[in-house]
Order: sequence, then structure tokens, then C-alpha cells
Amino acid sequence: MAGKGTKSTEGGRVKRAYTKRARPEQATADVTVASGVHVTPVVDDQQVGHLPLPQPMGGDVSELQEHVNDSTDCWETESIFEDIIDDLTHDTFPPEVDACTTEQAVALRHQLRAIGPNAFCHLHVDSGAMTVKKLLTAFGIRPPDFLQGRPDEAYTGLLTLAMTRELNKRAKIMTYNSVDDAVYLLQKSRNIVVLTGAGISTSLGIPDFRSKETGLYSQLEKLGLGINDPQEVFNIDVFREDPTIFYTVAKDIIPATDKFSPTHAFIAMLQDQGKLLTNYSQNIDNIEANAGIHPDKLVQCHGSFATASCQKCGHKVRGETIFDDIRAGKIPRCNKCLSTPNKARGTGPLKRKRSANSASSKRSRRNNLNNFDDDDDDDGAYDMPQAGVMKPDITFFGEPLPDEFSKRLVKHDRNLVDLVVVIGTSLKVAPVSEVVPFLPPHVPQIYISRTPVTHINFDIDLLGDCDVVVAELCRRAGWELKHPMVPPNQRVRVELEKGYPSRHIFTAIDPPIPPQPQPQPQPQPQPQAQAQAQPERKKEQLFQGLERLGPQRYGRGHRIRSVRKSDS
Repeated sequence: MAGKGTKSTEGGRVKRAYTKRARPEQATADVTVASGVHVTPVVDDQQVGHLPLPQPMGGDVSELQEHVNDSTDCWETESIFEDIIDDLTHDTFPPEVDACTTEQAVALRHQLRAIGPNAFCHLHVDSGAMTVKKLLTAFGIRPPDFLQGRPDEAYTGLLTLAMTRELNKRAKIMTYNSVDDAVYLLQKSRNIVVLTGAGISTSLGIPDFRSKETGLYSQLEKLGLGINDPQEVFNIDVFREDPTIFYTVAKDIIPATDKFSPTHAFIAMLQDQGKLLTNYSQNIDNIEANAGIHPDKLVQCHGSFATASCQKCGHKVRGETIFDDIRAGKIPRCNKCLSTPNKARGTGPLKRKRSANSASSKRSRRNNLNNFDDDDDDDGAYDMPQAGVMKPDITFFGEPLPDEFSKRLVKHDRNLVDLVVVIGTSLKVAPVSEVVPFLPPHVPQIYISRTPVTHINFDIDLLGDCDVVVAELCRRAGWELKHPMVPPNQRVRVELEKGYPSRHIFTAIDPPIPPQPQPQPQPQPQPQAQAQAQPERKKEQLFQGLERLGPQRYGRGHRIRSVRKSDS
């Protein structure tokens, strides 16, 4: 049986465990609750709960666990459409699709929250005012091709799911919309939770994971590693079975710089101003340490390359001690295991190794070494003890997140946070994706990244290069963000995206270079002795020609009078 958050196959169809959602008639009650935490099921493009939380430690930690693991008793219609809904979600639609305008979509979503799903459907569907097919586009859902030509009622199940998803999202705070509102929130807040992803390191040449063409997963698909899903590179079961798959690509992702980006510097600035409550980082590059972010302000949700541990004896070392092996394409081994071979493999005498291909060898590998029957002399090689494989202390899929993640979030930050800033992440992997909806819904939320997300309602979206956005925010706040990657007098164009009153696009404008005056060539002064010698040499050459050719012949080409005149 597949565990929670895993895929299972039934009847030839891949099924996933989904977060239970209320039916539309039940969702109205959920929306009317004035207090309490919204259970916001995030649809992961791979699988929800892929990174399990540590076991609950008491108190409210179990509530966070339920955000991720409440994935049973889903109804069949939801299961079918959930598999495809991510692929159908769009911000814009091609002209051939009869879609709501952006302004209509925003108004319809607000109306759904205001009057509830029953009245909403009666007003638009039952009355015939709008088809279900078109109404889907108000929730960013493109009508699927497999329903093309079917009656309008065929789209009802998908509309039900779309409305349920919308109602389960945190409601946007309508007070905050502009860039100046974002600056005001940064200035006044004293307990800011910053959640960061790979997008804050891309300016340093470190690829993110999910970008098309340039993302790490996209690149891994082209390497032919013998895996079905590029994410399996970071699957703990795959690593334990064959660590060479991970170490084939690890040399390209280990930290190779002591630099940090302007966005890292921005977070460090919030810390120095006493505003940073916690930086929850999904990055494994440990660049936050380069920027000076203190360990007591940092939770590395997915671990980092800062340390590495032996998978056999648990011995922990500094991460850089295995970097040379990784760069050389080797699997790093535990030095402690090598120094104590008997402890690594037991205290019994060394056993001879059977042929690797023999049937008896395959059976013996399933038996305890102490019960090994040493009666085969067909191989003279001895089974020398092998050291354990060192693994960077990054959190692989299937491994629990650090205890500090849930402890700090539930017992500390949730009660203190006054502003949430999400930077450079699409919030796709649970349970980190559940941090934002788990925090109190009345706390303002700002999103900074290249592209918007649709499964969470942020109050203000600031879209563009992360470094450009934070530099402009600092300029407007009157803060000096000193960093060599921020050009002096950088100009930024900020445009409001049509139809979205709180979505702003930031673009850096290269400052025009004023034309430089071309220097006029100056005559080179000649030394005085050289200036006096030139006429004398000319006269000498003329008279030498006169003597050689005679007056008549020479006079044809040169007038002697001019020579005499220059002589006088």
C-alpha cells in the first residue's frame, strides 16, 4: 500500500493521495469562520507531502502535520480532475478560448467569497448568464481538450474543484496593493518571516530547480541517468540503492563561491535592523552564511552542504571535506569507518567473497555475515570491509525535515510574525509550501519572484529579478543596499499588470551613457634642435642633386630660383 503523499497504481491509472476538501455546499461554512487557520491544500506538481514532517512533538505541531497529511476520503470526481488541473491553470488564454477578462475574473472570485458557491452558481450558471466552460476561466482553468464538444454540464465537476480550491485559499487583504504599500509594510514591521527559494541565488550562476530549459530538473532530463523522474536524483531510496546517480550531478550543484546576491544582502539588512524574525530557506547552497545571516535566525528547511554524514555509522564532518571527491566524480567514503574496519563490519574474522554472479552469492548477501558458509574456494579475493557512503546533510525526498522547522514555526514564529515575504520560490514542495497558509491569515504577505503563483493569494506581487526588486524597495525605503552587483544610480521601471491592482512588474533600465567628447588631435611639439636641422638637410639634398645632374637637367624639375630664394 502506498504511503501518504505517494503515488499508487490502480487499474492502470496513477492515483495520488489528495488533501480532503469540502464540497461546495460545505465550503460556505468554512469561509464564514471569522477566526482560525485556513486549511489551504497546495497542489504540488509532483506529490503533496513528499518531504514528511518530523513526528509531532505535542502542542499545535499536529495541526501543521494535518495540513500536509490529511489526504484521505477524497471523492472520485476530485481525484480525476486533480491529476490534470495544474496543466490547465493559466493566467492568460489564447484568443480562440472564450475566456473572462482579467477584470471579470477578479470580480467573480471576489463575488464567490462574498455570496458563497450555491448563490454564485445560481446567479451565473442556473440563470444561463454564463456557461460553465467560460466560468472556469475566471479561476484560471483552461477547458480541457478531452471535454471538447461535450455538453456544458460535463464541465461541472471541474468547476466544483476550481471553486473549492479558491475558497480554501487565504483571502487577500484588500488594504495593501501598491509598491509603496509594500515599502510601508517593510518599514513598520518588526517580526518579518522571509521564506526563500532557489530564485535568490540564480544571479550567482546557481540554477533553480523548476524553470523550463534552465532549471536543474530540466537539465537532468537530458543526461540519461536511467531514472523516470529527475527528482529521483534527490530521492533517499534511490540514493541508498545507487549513490552514483546523485554524485553524477552533485559536482555541478555544490557551492563553489563565497559570494552572495543582493537579495541575500537584503535579508541580512533586515536582520541588522532588528526586523528579521526567521529566514526559512529551501536552498541547500548555504550562501546565507556568506551573507552573515545568523544561525539563530535561519532555518535551512532542506538542509545544506555545510555538513555531511556517514550513512553507516552517522559520523558527521564539515561539508567541504568531501567536495574534492565530489568534484573528481568519486563517491566520498567515511574515514572513520576506514580507520575502524572491524567496527564497521562486525568483530568476526574477514570472510572470503563469493563470486559476484553466482546464485549462492546472491543468496548469501541476504544472510547475516556471521551465518556465511565459507565453503566456496572459487574466488581468491577477500571481502574487505567497506566504509559507509558520506551524504551531504541536505534533506532528500522521503527524509523528515529538521526538527527545528516545525518547532520554530509552531511554537515561536506563528504568534509573533507581523509580515511574510516570500522570495524566489514557486512553493511547490510540501511541507514548506504549507508555511504561508499555516501562518495567521490577517498577517500581510508579499511575493517576490519572476512569475506569479496561482495556488496562494498574496497581498502584493512584485514580479521581476529578485535582486532588482529588493534594490528598488530599499531605494524607496531610504535604505542603502550596498552590493557590487547593484549598479550605482540603477533605474527601475515599475508597471502595473493589466487587470491586477496588486501585481507589479519590475524591469531594470540601463542608464544611458552620456556621449563623451572626442579629443582633438594636438600637433606634437618638436624639439628645437630637430626643427632647426630639417631646413638644412633639405638644402643639402637639393644641392647634391644639382651637382650630380647638372643645371639643365636638374632645372627641368626644380627651379633654381626657389633654391636661391630659400638660401637668401
